[in-house]
Amino acid sequence: MRRDNINDYLAFIAVARERSFTRAAAQMGVSQSALSYTVRTLEAKLGLRLLTRTTRSVGLTEAGERLLLTIGPRFDEIESEIAAISAMRDKPAGTVRITTIEHAAETILWPKLAPLLAQYPDINVEIISEYGLKDIVADRYDAGVRLGEQVDQDMVSVRISRDLRFAVVGAPSYLATRTAPKAPQDLVEHSCIRLRLPTHGGFYLWDFQKDGRELMARVEGRTAFNTISMMRQAALDGFGLAYLPHDMVDGAIADGRLVQVLADWCPQRPAYHLYYPSRRQHSPAFALVIEALRARS
Repeated sequence: MRRDNINDYLAFIAVARERSFTRAAAQMGVSQSALSYTVRTLEAKLGLRLLTRTTRSVGLTEAGERLLLTIGPRFDEIESEIAAISAMRDKPAGTVRITTIEHAAETILWPKLAPLLAQYPDINVEIISEYGLKDIVADRYDAGVRLGEQVDQDMVSVRISRDLRFAVVGAPSYLATRTAPKAPQDLVEHSCIRLRLPTHGGFYLWDFQKDGRELMARVEGRTAFNTISMMRQAALDGFGLAYLPHDMVDGAIADGRLVQVLADWCPQRPAYHLYYPSRRQHSPAFALVIEALRARS
């Protein structure tokens, strides 16, 4: 069916349902004569009589009845879907997909988004934790969350946390029989709990900085995980030193379950940022997610 025929069919449906050219013309905002001409043109194109007309009434032929029953509900579905999509401009609804890493998901995204979801029941959120950097457009994410230094410059970036500090920690039972490291070079004498990255199957390098010097340490050890929660547990169980966000271990440091080493070598890291490709055409749901996550200080 050619696109320019669609209005002809809509005109027929209006007349067929109203059983009146006068009422259908008023509904469509056209003249009665123009509407009558459109229906006659459609009948001529189909080579079929669709309506029976008298001076008092309009009825359907067998072909007209079949056409109305066939295409009427389909046009209704199209109009309904268009109305639903249009409503999304004003009503916070729909799914927002975010790629992030485990620590940001647990400490920032979920605590900030849980109240939003409770307030707006039509908003859905998918939070996918993964360490590999994703092409959020190709992988159909609405946004990503990474440390500020990892965000591409062509992305819109919104700060969602304070700067981070990392800590190297070990259990007292592990350090009881070993000399605590004084510099990153001393880590070669220690069993370190490593983080396996999906990119090229490598391990996360421990990042150190002091007095303007920067060091990236490639550590060794008996254990490796792909989640930092398991690294923390392994450190608590005495299997070595772990390099973790400070807020994951500050409670264990405070109560003595973990001991921090190399504190003067652990730098502050840039804050987490939410990033996405464009400022235009945001759904109300995504706009609310941005505001919920935005750092306030």
